[in-house]
Amino acid sequence: MDPTISVSKGCFVYKNGATRAGKKASSKRKRATGATSSLLGKEVIGQPFYDAYVQTWSQMNEHINRLQQQSYARTLGQLVEFVVGQGQIQDEILPTAALLTGINQPDHLSQFDTFTQRLHAQKAARVCVLQSRDCPTLKAAIEAMVFSLIEGEQDPEDEEEDVTDRDRKRLRRSHCTIKQLNSWYTNNFQAEEERKRQLVVILPDFECFSGNVLQDFILILSAHCGTLPFVLVLGVATAMSAVHSTLPYHVSSKIRLRVFQTQPAPTGLNELLDKVLLSPMYSFHLSGKAFKFLTHIFLYYDFSIHGFIQGFKYCLMEHYFAGNAYALCTDYSKALNRIKLLTHDDMETIRRLPSFRPYVEQINDCKRIIAVLTDDDYLKKKLPQLLRDCLLHFLLFRSTLEFFTELVGDLPRCPLGKLLRELYVNCLNRPITASPEYKECWQMLSFLSKEEFVAKVNKSLARTDHFLVEEIAPLELGEACISVLRPQLQSVRQLLDDVVMGTLEMMPAMSTDESRPAPSLTQVASRQELKAQLLQRSQEERHQQIPTTEFARSVQKVLEHIETHLVRGHLRALSEAPPLHELFVFSDISIVRRNIIGAPRAALHTALNNPHFYMQCKCCELREQTQLMGTLPDLSVVYKLHLECGRMINLFDWLQAFRSVLHASEDPDGEVAQEQIDPQIQARFTRAVAELQFLGYIKMSKRKTDHATRLTW
Repeated sequence: MDPTISVSKGCFVYKNGATRAGKKASSKRKRATGATSSLLGKEVIGQPFYDAYVQTWSQMNEHINRLQQQSYARTLGQLVEFVVGQGQIQDEILPTAALLTGINQPDHLSQFDTFTQRLHAQKAARVCVLQSRDCPTLKAAIEAMVFSLIEGEQDPEDEEEDVTDRDRKRLRRSHCTIKQLNSWYTNNFQAEEERKRQLVVILPDFECFSGNVLQDFILILSAHCGTLPFVLVLGVATAMSAVHSTLPYHVSSKIRLRVFQTQPAPTGLNELLDKVLLSPMYSFHLSGKAFKFLTHIFLYYDFSIHGFIQGFKYCLMEHYFAGNAYALCTDYSKALNRIKLLTHDDMETIRRLPSFRPYVEQINDCKRIIAVLTDDDYLKKKLPQLLRDCLLHFLLFRSTLEFFTELVGDLPRCPLGKLLRELYVNCLNRPITASPEYKECWQMLSFLSKEEFVAKVNKSLARTDHFLVEEIAPLELGEACISVLRPQLQSVRQLLDDVVMGTLEMMPAMSTDESRPAPSLTQVASRQELKAQLLQRSQEERHQQIPTTEFARSVQKVLEHIETHLVRGHLRALSEAPPLHELFVFSDISIVRRNIIGAPRAALHTALNNPHFYMQCKCCELREQTQLMGTLPDLSVVYKLHLECGRMINLFDWLQAFRSVLHASEDPDGEVAQEQIDPQIQARFTRAVAELQFLGYIKMSKRKTDHATRLTW
């Protein structure tokens, strides 16, 4: 065996004068680390569905990263200007920037990484990032800061120059003092004014620091501002009131504070959804329920954009890993090429889709039905048109959704929702025209004045035209989508001209219902019948009410045209989508809920009660859940024994039972004698009880020293 290979983890020291690997070795190590192999086998990686998944996610991930870089580029640019602008050193006045990042701190650590990279690119500062977990005391905070500034990551040019000195002598933690930092800064930067740089100290989790440590730390930095150009950056997750409540006056008077505001998390999510996840350039879509589930986790639990992206990625993975038939969820030209690669099992997967049965039932020819159900080649010839209909349907849906969002998004009380994602969910989940919220919106639109109504419809048309030009036109089926939608929008413009020319003068009713005699109410048998007839007449008059002005009639025509051709024609629910739409829409919300929202209590119970469920080893396989075997892990044996006890557990009896289980596995036919307990068994029992206490299942009793209290039932 190689002398540096060990079963357990360890350190191996070479006393032959060897030093740390230089830049060349580190670059080799980075290349070796980057070239990691996939955990999946070749039989999975070579499948068409895996290629489709990798291509789709790589495009989306690149789009997401580019959007996130743009979202906080302005704030980071202002922050860099603030740091660079601190050229003059002021005595005991510490320049401080407070960056309001939002409540989910891990999501914003990438911002500080980008901020550090920008400062290094401009050669404007040396940066030190201090986490609260690394600074429990003032001494630890100072040591971590000095060590990070002196021995931390350097620029590539500085690394080439200083790699020899760094390898020859490395700074110890015990030597990390402000005096050492001052000496290092004087030797490296003070002599050359053109290389003079700021010393930026970043505290990304300001609220997690101890108040006393933070106050003393700021006072020390401000006391040395005359010789060292410190700049402090605070990552504030809540509000500025946290800074004011943590820093008293004698500390806050030593800093010059400037506040920077980042983009709120809900705003970032809406931008991410509108420009990436709901973009028409991607063929993959989430159903209304799955989309609502992910957004609810974000809005009501963690406000984590990173968590939302990972949840979306899991849905994408589950969708494509269902089989090669779902590899057709891609661009139209790529889908046509992948049709040839489908096997008989893939065709059967397509035939088992829920929307395939209505497609077969609408075929009138029996021979065609038999061919669709049995002949794979015949179905492959039909797939291009079916896929084209699905892709075109989602393009029309997305384009019409822009028009509909602008039309009803800013109505009073927003019955259908204010944002694009809310209307997306409402339109996919159910037929939107049958909902009472839709009728309320249509009633509000009919009550608008002429100027307001014309302006709102014109804004909707302009937004849709811009979306068609910018987003739909570059796509493969963009021309087909535009050719369908443009005439309908032009008809709305023509009807809108009638609204502009319409007057508010009263017009005679043009209904034949007025000449119809009203039913007599004199011949009724009872009051209940009279009440029913009056109620029916009032409802008929309400539904058959005809506008009495030219303007009202024109508005009604515009709304009827929008409802008939746009809303009912393109904003159809998922149940009314074209056949095979399941290939493009992920709707299995149960598996997402089971894997994203964990159940730690149930998982712990399963792991301790039946370790074979996770370990898959033969020695832990149980015939029934209540069976006890000595081959089980000690923690599992102790846990199963504690389930048989009441509220108070006698430790001696518990130990005897544990010992009997272990001896029973060694000698099944023998009886356990009441002899002195083996110290090794007692040590194993003590460790298992301590682990069970750490998991929170028991606690030691204060009333009885030889008993433990059970905490779960």
